[in-house]
Amino acid sequence: MRRREETPWRTLSTKPIYRNRWLALREDSVELPDGRTTIYGVVSCGDCVGVLPFVDRSTVLLIRQYRYVAGRATWEMPTGGVHQGETVEAAAQRELGEEAGYRAGRLTHVSTYHTSKSVMEETAHLFLGEALVPAPIRPDETEFIAIRLFSFAAALEMVLSGEIVDSMTIIAILRAARTQTDAEGR
Repeated sequence: MRRREETPWRTLSTKPIYRNRWLALREDSVELPDGRTTIYGVVSCGDCVGVLPFVDRSTVLLIRQYRYVAGRATWEMPTGGVHQGETVEAAAQRELGEEAGYRAGRLTHVSTYHTSKSVMEETAHLFLGEALVPAPIRPDETEFIAIRLFSFAAALEMVLSGEIVDSMTIIAILRAARTQTDAEGR
């Protein structure tokens, strides 16, 4: 017999509330494991990608842009949504081209995770990008981006000090640091 904390909730009905090109909001009526019912709001954004571009072994490229919800400009790696019918690798390359003007000769997957486990339906796929070649793509019309090179050590310190606040960038930098530490320990 399944324990209650592992018993899936049963969707009784779904009501669309709002949709635009970036997200959809719905309200589900669900049955809980004990038989009671409740309403659950879900924001669906789909899959997203992020690429931490390495210019060389010790230098990364970060972008800075104003984030409306955060109310400030932030340093982060190129990120964005996956278009319908697009692979996560193709989306990563597209975002890298749109936001930084490069294509990665090598993409290495480092993590896939749920950006929010409770109300968001969004899965992030993170990559390290290496062997960069110039390949600018016209940026999204809502993005105004500055590009800057940082030593990897400086980017890691920006994560540890709280200057970088984007979860995808934090995870990618920490995974890259772990990979470097593991490689040095061999």
